[in-house]
Amino acid sequence: MPGRLSRTERQQFLAEAHVGILSVAAVNGQPPLTTPVWYHYAPGGNLTFFTGTQGRPAQKVPLLEKAGQFSFCVQRPEYPYKYVTVECAVVNTERPPTVEAVLAITRRYLPPDAALGFAEAEVANPARTFVLFTGRPEHWNSMSFE
Repeated sequence: MPGRLSRTERQQFLAEAHVGILSVAAVNGQPPLTTPVWYHYAPGGNLTFFTGTQGRPAQKVPLLEKAGQFSFCVQRPEYPYKYVTVECAVVNTERPPTVEAVLAITRRYLPPDAALGFAEAEVANPARTFVLFTGRPEHWNSMSFE
């Protein structure tokens, strides 16, 4: 029987290495922008993610700065299904972020040497499109079929 996760369970699930789905309000009557992102979260803390990689400006940067908030979702797509969604307020933007802040994210998804190489290359990119956002979780929703 499906049920909601406890506070501890939902925070722990969000802290696992999933690919997150970020949604942010758009402008001019457009639907929200929704995109997958790598992220970092530790229970009880803030959520961080980056964008603007490879010297390309990201459409979500001005949308996040204007909206000041976003929705975020992670899920387990196989049985027993589980998901957590969280609404966050943007509390910090770093241009460029520190290598250490980026490593907190990339080491969750890449082997150590690749994680470091990616972080150093993006932070040093002269295009200056690389941005790290920090969001404070404010509202949670969750479901589990366990």
